[in-house]
Amino acid sequence: MNRTPSQRKMLEAGLNLIQQAMSIFDSNLRLVLINRQMQQMFSLPSELVQTGVSFDKVIRFLAERGEYGEIDDLDEFVANRAKLARTFEAHYMERKRANGRMISVEGAPLPEGGWVTVYTDITEIKQQEALLRTRSEALSEQVLVRSEELAKTNRALASSNAALEEAKHQLTQMEARTRLTTQMMPAHIAHIDLDQRYTFSNRRLQDVMPGSTDEIIGLTARDALGPATHAVIEPHIERAFDGVGSVFEFTHDPSSRRIRVALTPDSVNGDMQGIYVLSMDITEETQTRVALQQTRRREMAAQLTSGLAHDFSNLLTIILGMQGKLERMDSLPSEAKHLIAATLAAARRGGGLLHRIADMTGPREFRPAPIRLSAFLSELQTMASPTVGNDHRLQINQTTPDGTFNIDADMLQDSLLNLILNARDATPPGGQISLIARAVQDTWLELEVADTGTGFTEQALKKALHPFFTTKGGEGSGLGLAMVYDMTKLAGGDVRLFNDNGAHVVLRLPLRPTGATLAPGLVLLVEDSEDLRMSIRDMLMAQGHLVLEATSIHEAEALLASVPDIAYVLSDIHLSGARTGLDLVQITQLPLTLMTSLPVNDPLHQAAAQRGAFLHKPFSEDALRAALAKAEQTQDAAHE
Repeated sequence: MNRTPSQRKMLEAGLNLIQQAMSIFDSNLRLVLINRQMQQMFSLPSELVQTGVSFDKVIRFLAERGEYGEIDDLDEFVANRAKLARTFEAHYMERKRANGRMISVEGAPLPEGGWVTVYTDITEIKQQEALLRTRSEALSEQVLVRSEELAKTNRALASSNAALEEAKHQLTQMEARTRLTTQMMPAHIAHIDLDQRYTFSNRRLQDVMPGSTDEIIGLTARDALGPATHAVIEPHIERAFDGVGSVFEFTHDPSSRRIRVALTPDSVNGDMQGIYVLSMDITEETQTRVALQQTRRREMAAQLTSGLAHDFSNLLTIILGMQGKLERMDSLPSEAKHLIAATLAAARRGGGLLHRIADMTGPREFRPAPIRLSAFLSELQTMASPTVGNDHRLQINQTTPDGTFNIDADMLQDSLLNLILNARDATPPGGQISLIARAVQDTWLELEVADTGTGFTEQALKKALHPFFTTKGGEGSGLGLAMVYDMTKLAGGDVRLFNDNGAHVVLRLPLRPTGATLAPGLVLLVEDSEDLRMSIRDMLMAQGHLVLEATSIHEAEALLASVPDIAYVLSDIHLSGARTGLDLVQITQLPLTLMTSLPVNDPLHQAAAQRGAFLHKPFSEDALRAALAKAEQTQDAAHE
């Protein structure tokens, strides 16, 4: 540890108050400190008590002064002493100095490397022992020798006790550092004994499994975790007691969090002592993994179906052409017209089916944007009510606190409309369809669509999410619920079906609130459509911004050069003229947000989406605010 000069002076002053001589050398046998008693005891010159002096120089000086008696080869003696010192083993010895005085020498290694030696003048003690031997004729020779050995042993024992106390101090410090480290880790680390009782915990169980308690020392795993959670992990605990470690994942029902647990057997020489437990919250990791897996499945499905869809489309085109030609013939019998009409209807239905397959396997991207949930649900009710009709009642309830969340509104709207229409078809006239939006442990957003119909059949509960499964006979494509499942998985969520006085479908999506904030400023709006420009300008002004307008990159470039107070740039990609909104990347260093209505497979769309701050038309005011804030954050990060 590096010390300040004042700290070193205080340390030296403290060591100088000790009556014994002391020297400290580091792991390289370089002098760290010699106290005043050491210098005086051995008459060391000032150049040998300076920090950094080698152990060899000090030993050589003492040997030359006769401290170690007559020496035949001084260099060999110094080398042997240095070699012995490097073993760093504790020792105790007594020897006679050149001046006739007796000293004891106690050496002990330091935990981080190095050596401390304490020298004690025991001349008076030895004289008392000699006097006792001379004058105590009543004492036998055996008692005297035993007394001397006992005194020597006591001195050695005192040295060992000091070493043990230092080791205890170092062990206590190490334990404190280990405990602090485990408490800082974003995981719950614990140990359970053979009775499944906790003997150690870093007090992070509540962080990993909300609703639990951190005071679990002495509790059994069942009492600390609850019966339901314990039932999930108990088989893995039993395997660990058999010496087989494991890593597994499960959903913690009270908090709806996804947990990963690692169990490691604690065995000493084959004797089982218990289990080490490591638990981590991997909810967000799981959501991301599910979304990625679904994206890969879509890519594989697209590769498998694209060729078939192309050939099938050609065959349908031929069938439609031939049947149309037959339909125009005058010499056909009357019953043939019915067959032709049925064939044409089937071919057109096949064409519609191809489009829906393309929607499922095409490059549909998950595009979350800040959406106010109450406004989204209100718009959904406006759209769905006419379709539901007067024969059914549609009720939408929101139990979550109203706020802005990152949601792909288009995907979610398609999914909920599909579910509402399915519920309408499954519910007799006079029935009710309900949609409930709720938050689950600040982790998930659940949207449950329920009806008062007969519910799902056993077969439907098992296969309703499979592509092409339908209970509507020839009228259904079997892709509705499969598309809902696909879009929900893309968002990192899940779909659950069950019956409870009717059919229930629950969409569970990651609950991701957004708090995008943006200071009002002067916005340069670049858009060549007058109607769109007017609409976007109103949205910007409603958020407190002032707006400059341009219809082309040339006009935008002129305004950027002449108006110094522009804070943000919002531009369409496809503009009048040869240049596009992407050219603004090279023109301005201001926060830039690009927007477009081009399809996702368009190269300009893809290039803009890779920049980060991007809006796909149409968009809401919340999405606009979030995109401008993201552009500002991206620009600030680029300048750091």
